[in-house]
Amino acid sequence: MITIVKRRFLPNKIKVTDWNVMAPYFEDLSTRNLQSKEALEDWLKDRSELEAFLSEDLAWRYVRMTCDTTNKDLEQAYLFFVEEIEPKIAPYSDALNKKLMACEFLKDLNKDKYFIYIRGIEKEIEIYREANVPLFAQIAAESQKYGTVIGSLSVEIEGKELTLQQAANYLKNPERAMRENAFKLIGEKRLSKADELDELFDKLIALRHQVALNAGFDNYRDFMFAAMGRFDYTPQDCFNFHEAIQTEVMPLVKAFNEKRKVELGHELKPWDLEVDTKNRAALEPFTSGADLLEKTVKCFRKVDEYFAWCIETMDNMERLDLESRKGKAPGGYNYPMAETGVPFIFMNAASSTRDVETMVHEGGHAVHSFLSKDLELAAFKSCPSEVAELASMSMELISYSGQDEFYPNPQDFKRAKEEHLEGIIKILPWIATIDKFQHWIYTHPSHTAAERKAYWMQLSDEFGTGIVNWEGNEVFRAMAWQKQLHLFEVPFYYIEYGMAQLGAISVWKNYLENPSKAVQQYKDALALGYTKTIGEIYETAGVKFDFSAAYIKELMTFIKQQLAD
Repeated sequence: MITIVKRRFLPNKIKVTDWNVMAPYFEDLSTRNLQSKEALEDWLKDRSELEAFLSEDLAWRYVRMTCDTTNKDLEQAYLFFVEEIEPKIAPYSDALNKKLMACEFLKDLNKDKYFIYIRGIEKEIEIYREANVPLFAQIAAESQKYGTVIGSLSVEIEGKELTLQQAANYLKNPERAMRENAFKLIGEKRLSKADELDELFDKLIALRHQVALNAGFDNYRDFMFAAMGRFDYTPQDCFNFHEAIQTEVMPLVKAFNEKRKVELGHELKPWDLEVDTKNRAALEPFTSGADLLEKTVKCFRKVDEYFAWCIETMDNMERLDLESRKGKAPGGYNYPMAETGVPFIFMNAASSTRDVETMVHEGGHAVHSFLSKDLELAAFKSCPSEVAELASMSMELISYSGQDEFYPNPQDFKRAKEEHLEGIIKILPWIATIDKFQHWIYTHPSHTAAERKAYWMQLSDEFGTGIVNWEGNEVFRAMAWQKQLHLFEVPFYYIEYGMAQLGAISVWKNYLENPSKAVQQYKDALALGYTKTIGEIYETAGVKFDFSAAYIKELMTFIKQQLAD
């Protein structure tokens, strides 16, 4: 069981019922006299404790709301925090940042220990504007509407009401007519909300653009590169990544589609992309959320005992909600809990191979939370997504050594691995598409919904193979971007999946050569939290932070060899 660290600054029993409950602690930090290096470090610890408590309070509000989007009380509890509490925290945070930077004892702090933290604080001061505080509250309130809209959708197939995640399993059905029916039912249901989501997105774009202008940036893209602390790469590096995907990955995806077309014996329609080409029924690696959990623990135990312990601990502390149901928000996440260090995994499992991938992916995030939970400051645990996704995507691959728990039949396991490895290659163009789409969206903030649709279709062709026949279904293709939750809720958080995927392939390559060494390097890297640069963390994991065309080509060659074997 986890030992919860005792609070040193806040009382043990405290609830965020209104701002007056929290204000005295911010006032204490604001007015405290820092007369020595030791006093400064105590101040940093107290500030960290306050921030961790508030972060976890917000986390629980978000978790409960997404677990039941039909419950208006849960929605209001979340909105209360983002509309009433966060706006009052923001000016204090800025003042505390400036107090830290002005402290005469700052120079005496251990430079290696605090370099990343101080660098981040300087950037926060640079981009903070009081005028943006209410805008951030409004953005948070608007963006959560996406989950409510999507979570309310369901379709009826074979007399059963299904969430869209559950209905998507029919896209693997050997009966082509069944697949087509499911594809169109899902598409039409999404289409019924397309205008509403377009309007929501237009509102978010306008708000985000104003945030950028207020902070002195030309556009929201440039603002977000600063806000996300992208110290290690530039927009041009992203464009180079897009081009590298075109040259090194698209030929492989095209070859997959050509092979699929030959094996199926007919032209490819959009509902033919997930079915098994040998006409086998979709794999069902587990039967329920409880079964998924049990098999995940056994799977992780075969890789490393500590990984299994992490998942068991979360189960004991009721920090898992795995099964899909109506009224639950879409997607999946691992939400770190800054104070207790024990995160929450949320997902929409529907007994598919993709669900196994999601579970071990989020399990990798969870292990990361555990490994970094004892770092001194909450900020030390708050990793950039390039590092966070290295943890999750590496786990997808190194957990192969235990995934026979889901696929006891060796042929089924071979099939699942083949689907996953092909999926790794196929997802890279989608990542490039979503990222390039965002660069255009936020550098052309006055575009119309029609122009956005036209640009999306241009990108769909650019990162398409030309083999899939969309005739008669173009309307579904044109709104496919609305499936990507990140665009609504966490803008610009997506290319990191591509960068981390490359790192994860390298971690797996190392694992195949020396499992125990690779696992130890992986754990050592994650235990650093965000106390080193991204490049140093990747190096500790035994891999390179590199997304050049040459590196992508090298890793694609490795994956092709694994598929051939």
